[in-house]
Amino acid sequence: MANIMIRQAADGGLVFYLPKRDLEASVSSIEFDAPEKWGGELKLDNGGSYYIDPMAKPPRLPVSLRAKRLGAAED
Repeated sequence: MANIMIRQAADGGLVFYLPKRDLEASVSSIEFDAPEKWGGELKLDNGGSYYIDPMAKPPRLPVSLRAKRLGAAED
């Protein structure tokens, strides 16, 4: 599991940041994005995917979380 940060982008989307690899990518989709449940699988615009445990409500951004890598980005 990796420590990540998610913040709001200027265009209203979400930005995923992995400090250990200095990786920053836009979140292209999130499994659960509703007022009553937020999180699950995050798909990034670079082809990578990560999993964060779903939460009862969306967190206040920026937020630091633990995430599990599901799929690596294509280089």
